[in-house]
Amino acid sequence: MATQNGGYFMCGITGMIHLEQDLRQQEALLRKMQETLRRRGPDQEGIFLSPRCAMAHTRLAVIDVEKGRQPMEITAGGETYTIVYNGELYNTPELRTQLEQEGVVFQTHCDTEVVLQSYAHWGPRCVEQCNGIFAFAVWEHTAQRLFLARDRIGVKPLFYAEIPGGLVFGSEIKALLQHPDVPHEIDQNGVADLLLLGPGRTPGYGVFRTIREVKPAHCGYYMQGSLHLHPYWELHAAVHTDSFAETAAHVRELLTDAVRRQLVSDVPIGTFLSGGLDSSLLSSLSSQVLRERGEMLHTFSVDYRDNDRYFQKSHFQPTSDPAYIRAMERYLGCQHHWTVLDTPALAEALYAAVDARDLPGMVDVDSSLLLFCGEIRKEVTVALSGECADELFGGYPWYRDADVRRVNGFPWAQSTAYRAKFLRPELAEKIDAQAYVQDAYERTIRAAEKLPEDSPLESRMREMMKLNLDWFMQTLLDRKDRMSMYNSLEVRVPFCDYRIAEYLYNVPWEYKDWNGYEKGLLRTAMQDVLPPEVLWRKKSPYPKTHNPSYLRAVSEMLQKVLDAPDAPVLQIVRREMLEQLLDSEESVQWYGQLMTRPQIMAYFVQMDYWMRKYQVKVVF
Repeated sequence: MATQNGGYFMCGITGMIHLEQDLRQQEALLRKMQETLRRRGPDQEGIFLSPRCAMAHTRLAVIDVEKGRQPMEITAGGETYTIVYNGELYNTPELRTQLEQEGVVFQTHCDTEVVLQSYAHWGPRCVEQCNGIFAFAVWEHTAQRLFLARDRIGVKPLFYAEIPGGLVFGSEIKALLQHPDVPHEIDQNGVADLLLLGPGRTPGYGVFRTIREVKPAHCGYYMQGSLHLHPYWELHAAVHTDSFAETAAHVRELLTDAVRRQLVSDVPIGTFLSGGLDSSLLSSLSSQVLRERGEMLHTFSVDYRDNDRYFQKSHFQPTSDPAYIRAMERYLGCQHHWTVLDTPALAEALYAAVDARDLPGMVDVDSSLLLFCGEIRKEVTVALSGECADELFGGYPWYRDADVRRVNGFPWAQSTAYRAKFLRPELAEKIDAQAYVQDAYERTIRAAEKLPEDSPLESRMREMMKLNLDWFMQTLLDRKDRMSMYNSLEVRVPFCDYRIAEYLYNVPWEYKDWNGYEKGLLRTAMQDVLPPEVLWRKKSPYPKTHNPSYLRAVSEMLQKVLDAPDAPVLQIVRREMLEQLLDSEESVQWYGQLMTRPQIMAYFVQMDYWMRKYQVKVVF
């Protein structure tokens, strides 16, 4: 990641352990796995081969190109360590200074070495020292064990599959699927995740039968044929003693510090700007920091052809974005860039979005972001985005509407009965749809730590925050990582600083909803950095097309699926339900208001393409 402390970004990591084969003979397989991650790091590659461990890395290198190459190796205390690392540390200078004071001598200026030296010095507890977004693997040559770790919030991905005699891991599912011992199979749990929870995923689950994901804030060892992962960080309930004024001041301090740390860069940097509160806040704070450096901020917005003609007000989206974007453009005096998407490109990119995510996803919300990131990458290499503020500050309608809040189940997916109708009868007999979803929901709320003195409202709000962090937010972070990395664009998410999550978990709802206004705490804390019309604008979701041509396009695409004699999606989905979807004008919220009838069609188009391209077999 190109930073003033010599970091690197746009990385892909992959590797394998085998206790019986000599992996030095598996270079061709390793390079196939590496090649799938080329878009994550298009400029430089490296591999490590040893009898029991093989690892590969792809990256864009900007500083310290030779000394900072990965895989990176050091010897300390009689052990040799080799790392592959994807991510960025935001407290690199502090960690480096601390390690140097404890006698560590550095050979490079990159944060990769800071992570590796931290591990050699502190062992697995090093992750507790790290503030950043990361996924990494360290092989200990003498101990013959592999350490895996992922950042607290889960911004950077890390998948794995246990195979006979070993383990395969990688930044994306596609890398694992190159290995001959990782089957391209889904069982009834995979079908249930796709049909009943998709585009969400059960935490730690990779949909394919043997693929798993290291959960956020987890780390552990693979050694002697066994993998043992454990959490190293959790949200803990504590009494909040700060006054509202003190809380607002602390929120301001945390967010300002997160933005400043994440703007450290020697390459062009910009921000997403939707005209909503979160992206506008980040843009304003970023502009202040860059002005101090004598630089101008680049901001980026997306719109859709003819949205001005077809936009209709709704409860969820009472106002359209362009007027607010223009207000921010005037306020900041920034260099602003518009991207306007049209239906044909949006529909066609549904397929590329599957290539990026390795699964059916958030359909046009994914494909539009993929196209948008491609345009941003023409101007800058790093961009800041406002994801996850709503999850932490309680901005979504399901936090604020008392009736929705009381509903038993995932608030954004109250569609289980409708979804279950799509299952083929023989699958429906084996999958208890309500129980599958309800069990996932109840496991999550039971894990929300509470205080005995919590009121019913505060207790529910802790549950809601846990639900959002473990589920909805992970879907958005998946989307942001894959769609941006597909275009070799690094996106940073300052609201995902774990210190903000820790603090907000214990802030009472009365403060978050100050004066009965959504995200009232955040707005009050930052009220002098935005024009009033943007500061107090009602929440507006990620922009989507309102053009009726999109419905026509995805209808035609779904009809082509049904016309194909061997459509793989029909192995799990009832034909008559897809035909009904085409003919009926009934609109059900599949995944919040982001996915209604056009998006449901697109989801099944993506599912069919995914099953065909990835040669998915259904096994029960």
